[in-house]
Parts: sequence; structure tokens; C-alpha cells
Amino acid sequence: MKHDCHYHPGDPAKWHCGECQVHFCSRCMPDADHRKQHALCPICNRSMRYLGAATEVVPFWNRIGAFFRYPFSTDPLAVIAICTLVPLLLSNNLIGLIVTLVLVLALLKYTYAVVRHTAEGHMKPPPLSVAFTGSGFDIVILQLLVFILMGALVTTAGMVGGPILMMVAVALVLLALPASVMVLAMEHSVIAAVNPMNLAVLISRIGSSYFLLYLYLILISMASGAAQEFAYNHFAPQLANIVAGFLNSTFTLILFHMLGYLLFQYQEELGFASDHQDEESLSEMQGRDRSHRLEADIDMNLKDGNYDRVQSMLKESLKRDPDNAHRLAQMYALLVARDDRQEIYRYHPRLLTMLADKNDGDSMASLLEKIESVEPGFRLNDPELALQCAKTLYHRGQFKPALKLLQDFHKRFPDSECLPPAYLTVAQALANGLGQWEKATAFLTFIKKRCVNHPLHEQIDVYLQQAQNREPLKGPKASFNVE
Repeated sequence: MKHDCHYHPGDPAKWHCGECQVHFCSRCMPDADHRKQHALCPICNRSMRYLGAATEVVPFWNRIGAFFRYPFSTDPLAVIAICTLVPLLLSNNLIGLIVTLVLVLALLKYTYAVVRHTAEGHMKPPPLSVAFTGSGFDIVILQLLVFILMGALVTTAGMVGGPILMMVAVALVLLALPASVMVLAMEHSVIAAVNPMNLAVLISRIGSSYFLLYLYLILISMASGAAQEFAYNHFAPQLANIVAGFLNSTFTLILFHMLGYLLFQYQEELGFASDHQDEESLSEMQGRDRSHRLEADIDMNLKDGNYDRVQSMLKESLKRDPDNAHRLAQMYALLVARDDRQEIYRYHPRLLTMLADKNDGDSMASLLEKIESVEPGFRLNDPELALQCAKTLYHRGQFKPALKLLQDFHKRFPDSECLPPAYLTVAQALANGLGQWEKATAFLTFIKKRCVNHPLHEQIDVYLQQAQNREPLKGPKASFNVE
């Protein structure tokens, strides 16, 4: 059953808290341990159930193309080539027979490994070494025992109830065969693979999708048989054997990959959890960084309306890291949304610096109005910040707030190096913004008389000439001549 995240509708849930009855996605749980399938609920701090990829798996009928591409990767192609071509090159003697039997066992072992590998969330085939090394060859013997027991069941049904009951038994065995293969691949138990209760439970939990898969398996088997028959009727015997062996192995891998994917798709109904393992998702990368926990907590508490708690979290974060621009931007957005003017006044130096760095003069003008309501006649005590803010306001057309910030600048900061550029900004706001040329000229004259040693002094005559001609105060033209 598909579940969406409670806080991010549309995102598939990865975790479920049985205590709170809340589903969480990977964005809500960046500090969760996906490998160990362990996470604590951010609400009640209790262990949660891992859902794996159960809520986001693409239905198998939408991946038919991927199933047919599956055997054509490097590793399965190598297994098919070795197990198909090598027996054809061997002599018809005891050694050749033994080697052929070993290769058949290796191919069957690899196909059963495909079921388990896919069910665990690996959409890429297992490596070549799986077929020829390590344990697992017993799976072939176990499958033979399953076939023997199923054959005995059919024979017994024929002996007890005659041909009709035998036909019913054959139909039931064939219907349960894919389920039996899946159980055997996952549990490596003959008893589990032939237990009617196990098979009935698996089929019932998968539901109609099992019968749809069964139909696909029949069609694929018929296609494989038709292709092999075509090879024997139209190719030379040696080539026909190669083509038929290749097709048989290829279609077998496709079938077993589909069986594994069905287990993966219905993992929640079948009582286990696995996730996509072949590519490291963004959520898993974030999971290694616990700093993302705060981001998720802020997001969830905002959506729950716990604004006081969010504000407290941001305060604590800014105490630990005062220069964190992202947290400061979050604090600014929250304070403005809540119209918390006292806190805006408290954080105003950092907020104004942030807005100046972003050249956001419009937001700065609005922020200054809120600060003014807390402290009438507000002035910045930092000359550099006052100049930076005034320039930001000027360039955004906020001329009056810019002039207000720089009012009586020469009295408040008489020895500051920012005095000439500050009063030049005042002159530009007066002339270019408000058309008050006489006042602009007065400020330019002040700079010329009082700031003789400042580098800006050399350009003042040009500004004065522009003011006299009622031209925009832009200063001297740039020159690229080299003496």
C-alpha cells in the first residue's frame, strides 16, 4: 500500500511511527540509518518501522522494457556465454559431461541469486563471481526436491481421484510454481517452498498482480519456445544449439528477475523491507550528516504551526553559528511573517547586513520601518554598515530611507573614512532621486572643503559641474588610456 509523507504530500513515506501514526519521508529523517533500518520518531522519540521502497516502487508492468534489458549487462552476458558456449566446445566424454553439469548448476545458481538480489533492492544484476564461487549450489538440489514432491503430489492425486483430480492438481501446481520459486529463493527451504499455506498466503497478499505476472510468464515462455523452434528449423544444428541455449538462458534470467521484482514491489505486504541499493540517493547522502536534522525539524514544526519552537531552534543555532547566512535568512523570514518587531530590532545589525549583501533595498526599507516603530529616530551606530545600507537603498530607488540613514553623518562619525562616500551618496539621492540640486551642491561643497585628503576629493569638481548643469551625478568618465 502506498503511503505519502505527512509533511510532504506526494513524497513516498520511508518510515512509520506506530505510536504517533505518522508517516515520514527521507527529507524528514536525514539522520536515519537506512542500512540498519533504524530511526527514532522526531515527535515521540520512539523507534519506527522502516518501509523501504514499498511506497515508491514502480509496478512491474511498467518496467517490461527494463526486464528485457536485464540479461544484456556485462555480468549476466558473461554467465550466459560461459554456460552456453563452453559445453558445445567439450568432447562427449565423462569430463565433458561433468563440466557441463557444473555449468548448468552455476547457471541455475545465478538465476536463483537474481531473485534474492532483486528482492533486496538491487536492480543491477549480481556479479559474475556469484555463479562460480562461494556457497549456494545446494539451491539446485533443493529445487529438484521441490519438483519431485510436486510430481509426487500430482501422481498421488491421479491414483486417488483419477484423471480429473490429477488435472486439477497439475493446474494448482503450475499456478503455485512461481510462488514456490520465490519462497525457495528467499528462504532456501524445501518445506517452505511446498507448504500450501505459505504459497497461498504469498499469492493472496500479492493479489491480482500475481496472476498478471503469471500471464506474463506464460507469454514469455511461449516466446522463448517459439524463438528456439525457429532457430532449430532455420539454422545449422551447431548454430541452432548456440542460439537456443542463449535464448533459453536469457529468458530464464528475465523470468527470475521478474519474480524477484514482484517480491520487491510487495515487500510491505510480505512483511520485509528493502530499498534501492544500486545508486546512493540524495537522502542517504544527507543521512550521514546530522546537521540536516535541524532543517527537517524546522520544516516539520513550521507545517505543524509550532512557530515559537522554530524561533527557539533558530536562536540556538545562531548562537552556535552567528555567521550562518541560511539560518539568518530563515530567522528573517519567520520574524517578518510573525511581525515580531522586538526580535527584528534585536537582530537588526545582522539582518540589515544580510539584506545589503543581497542588494535587497526594498526589503531593507520595509525592515527599517519596523525598526523605527520600536525605536523612533533610529540610527545605525556602525558607519560602514550605514553607508552600505544607504547605497543599497539608493540603487533600489529608496531615496528618503537612504537619506534618513545618513542624516547628521558628519556629527556622528566626524573622523570616519566613510564620510566622503556617505555624503556623495546623499548628494546623488538628492540630485538624481529628488531633483534637489542646491542641497546636493551643498553636500558636494562640504566634501571638497572638509575632506581634502580623501581620494574622492579629486572627483568632486566633476560632480559639482554636473550639479551646476543639472545633469545626473555620475562622476568622471572612465578612461582606459595608459600614459
